[in-house]
Amino acid sequence: MMTMYRVLIGFAIAALLPAAATAQKVRYDFLPETDFSRFKTYALRDSGSREGQTVTETTTLYDSPLIKQRTYDAIEAQLQARGMTRDDNHPDVVVSAGRSFKTEYASYGYTPMYYPYWGWYGGYYPYGGSTYTEEITIGTLTIDLADATNGRLLWRGHSEKTVHETSKPEKRIKRVNKEVAKIFRDFPPDRITSDDDDDDDDDER
Repeated sequence: MMTMYRVLIGFAIAALLPAAATAQKVRYDFLPETDFSRFKTYALRDSGSREGQTVTETTTLYDSPLIKQRTYDAIEAQLQARGMTRDDNHPDVVVSAGRSFKTEYASYGYTPMYYPYWGWYGGYYPYGGSTYTEEITIGTLTIDLADATNGRLLWRGHSEKTVHETSKPEKRIKRVNKEVAKIFRDFPPDRITSDDDDDDDDDER
């Protein structure tokens, strides 16, 4: 009976620990007054590794050429779903993507828990009361859309999420597609004009 309670409590603690680390954080920004509806074609450009990237044994598998290709495939799927077509010779915008990685350590503390046991006298058996430290690899994906005529940055999407280094290939494909889809969820953004900025200032006052 004691063993059963230990197993159940252990599963409960394990289920709670990684939950906060797996959520994907997505942000984006863009150049105000840009009319994204006029962009009909795109070309791809490999931006390579971004500044601050740490390439280690645990990250090279996820940042392999296979993942890079899947990332660009997912980006093209999102752009084409919005009516854009690829034109490497005369594009309206140039799309680039890069990944970076960092290692974080999360410590979790939990208070002792008690469960009943049966014997000559019965009572409660204490369990827990220590800390758990987990090493987490955080992957960042940044996608840029720049004006093909002058190189000016028009839109940037940014995502942070926990890297699953031991995933199977089919799981990696699904995660990349989902990751990119979330970044493009609000693309193209609504155009912001100077009048819109004035209205926001009035609202804040």
